[in-house]
Amino acid sequence: MPPAYRLHDLPPQIDPARIARLAGVEAATLGHHLSAGFADPGLAPVLPDRRAAGTAVTVQIAGPCSTLLYHAMDRVRPGDVLVIDRCGEARHACWGGFMAAVAAARGLSAVIVDGLVTDPAAIRAAGVPTWARGTAALTTRLLNLGGGFNVPVSVGGVAVSPGDAVLCDDCGIVVLPPDRLDALTDLALADQAEEGDWLARIAGGARLQDLVDIAAMLAQAGTEGPAAAGGGAHG
Repeated sequence: MPPAYRLHDLPPQIDPARIARLAGVEAATLGHHLSAGFADPGLAPVLPDRRAAGTAVTVQIAGPCSTLLYHAMDRVRPGDVLVIDRCGEARHACWGGFMAAVAAARGLSAVIVDGLVTDPAAIRAAGVPTWARGTAALTTRLLNLGGGFNVPVSVGGVAVSPGDAVLCDDCGIVVLPPDRLDALTDLALADQAEEGDWLARIAGGARLQDLVDIAAMLAQAGTEGPAAAGGGAHG
C-alpha cells in the first residue's frame, strides 16, 4: 500500500521586495494581458476590499479529513500564501476561526481554500485575507486519511506549484510563475500609471478619442449608419 501522505520541503520564498511590488498590482490589470493563470470566480473573498500577494505553499486534502493542515501550519512562513486543494469536496469546511487565528500568528499573507470554510466572522476578525467557495457548518476532523504537502495542486481550475507567486484581490486570484513575475509586474504597474494619467486628462475635458484613435479602428473594420459619416456627437 502506498504511503498516505506525500510530504515535501517548503519552496524557496520569493524575495519580499518583488512580492511588495506585485501587491501594488490589481489582478484585473493582469487580465488585460494574460488569458491563463486566473482562478474561477467561484473563489470569493471572505474579507472585503483586501489585496494580498506571496509565495504559494500548497496542501492537498480530500473528504472529511484535515489532519495535514496541522502539519502545514507548523511550517508556513510569514508572507506565504497557503493554497488548499480540496479535490472537489463540497460538504465539509476544512478551515475556520481556530486555523484563521493560527494563520494570523504565523504571519500568512493569505489563504485560498478551493472548498468551504466555517466561522466567517472569526476569519474576518483574525484578519488574514481568505478566499473560499462558501461556508458550511459540517466540518472536517482529524481522521489521518492522508494528503499532500507542497505538491502540485489545482485550485479554481489553475495549476499551482509550490513556490509560484500568487496575487489575490476582490476581482480574483492569479497565479504567476516566478520567472515571469518581474516582467508582468512592470507591465501592470506601467498600465496603472497610464490609466491614472488618462483619468486626469478626462477630468480636464479630454475625449476618449483623444486617448485612443478609436475612429481609425472603426474605419479599418468598416462601419455603416449616420455616425459613420460624422453624425455622431463625438465622431
